[in-house]
Amino acid sequence: MIVVETLIHARWIIPVEPESITLEYHTLAVDAGRIVDLLPTDLAKQKYQGISTVTLETHALLPGLINSHTHAAMTLMRGIADDLQLMDWLTHHIWPLEQKWMSEAFVRDGTDLAIAEMIRGGTTCFNDMYFFPEITAQQAIRNGIRASIGLIVFDFPTIWAQNSDAYIEKGLALHDQLRHQPLITTAFAPHAPYTVSDEPLQKIRLLSDQLGKQVHIHVHETRHEVEQAQQQSGKRPLQRLYELGLVSSSLMAVHATQLTDEEVALLAERGGNIVHCPESNLKLASGFCPVVRCLDAGINVALGTDGAASNNDLDMFGEMRTAALLGKAVAGDASAVPAMTVLRMATINGAKALGLAHEVGSLALGKAADVIAIDLNHLETQPLYCPVSQIVYAASRQQVTDVWVAGNRLLNQRQLQTIDLNELTVKLAHWQQRLSQSS
Repeated sequence: MIVVETLIHARWIIPVEPESITLEYHTLAVDAGRIVDLLPTDLAKQKYQGISTVTLETHALLPGLINSHTHAAMTLMRGIADDLQLMDWLTHHIWPLEQKWMSEAFVRDGTDLAIAEMIRGGTTCFNDMYFFPEITAQQAIRNGIRASIGLIVFDFPTIWAQNSDAYIEKGLALHDQLRHQPLITTAFAPHAPYTVSDEPLQKIRLLSDQLGKQVHIHVHETRHEVEQAQQQSGKRPLQRLYELGLVSSSLMAVHATQLTDEEVALLAERGGNIVHCPESNLKLASGFCPVVRCLDAGINVALGTDGAASNNDLDMFGEMRTAALLGKAVAGDASAVPAMTVLRMATINGAKALGLAHEVGSLALGKAADVIAIDLNHLETQPLYCPVSQIVYAASRQQVTDVWVAGNRLLNQRQLQTIDLNELTVKLAHWQQRLSQSS
């Protein structure tokens, strides 16, 4: 028999690729952090011996969920300024709090909370954009989760850098520090067209081409953003990005609630990616991403939660359900955005957007063993006719029992393995007291 590190026997395995395949009574064989086989359980028991063997008789195994747009540390501001318009929320509440309290400690503790929440919710990879990205990377490495770390850029000074050149210089230095970390990648993360001017965007485009890095940016989040840009420059933001050479397969356009047919065609032609954040968009009344039109045009659409200050959670199960229901309502078509499409948005489409499809996003031989197990033997997911539909429309993140990243078990029967919740809870109480006095 062949000895491997881990054998996971499951009632169902949903590999995502090939699409629409659900395997019953199959086993995933994992060795050296990678998937080495996927085969019927009776054959696996004859062929392999696992150093560790996990039997999940009522569970579905899936690739880990990919949260393609986060501001992880903003979990510390969850619920602090709700039910407000975007610019009011930002200018009168979030930005003043960040100006007063932002620090390495804020980002460290907020990121730990976000990582704990994401792991317990089946997220194995997140794509972040926030201050002190080196701290976010440090906590991701420490806690064993996969992350794409945004190299942030603004025109104006913040606690992290004084001008666009300094942001880019610090970002490049961080990229060099992280390039040998197996679970960490980096992406350029200019905040938005309205906060970053042409010259730094041109530099980012050149560096993105040279280094093969994605560009993660808020684009067409609200009607106000688009109208303001037209008044100031005579151009819609996406047109400006196109003229600067940034509309390409490297682009991760976050939100994209204000797209004309011509802009959908442009993104499709240039291979751009959209990151859909339906719950944040709904809560801030930002608008509706035309997901069906984008998918029909061939655009890769991934899924993200945004930050917990505007969502108010990092729950990819909730995000999948909302994306499916909202997509049907916007399209006026009950058959639009079916369950499998949404599951792909939360897995392989996210991997494609992050430039990681060769590594994660599906349970394929040779890929990293980023795997989650969902217990479907709950009253709320019975009776069960189709595991994929049940996962998208009925299951909750509380049904995630086990999580592996690169073969390492981060959640074992709902118990976190890398984060001390008691210690974290003490820190959170400290931050709640400080921030509530300022809000």
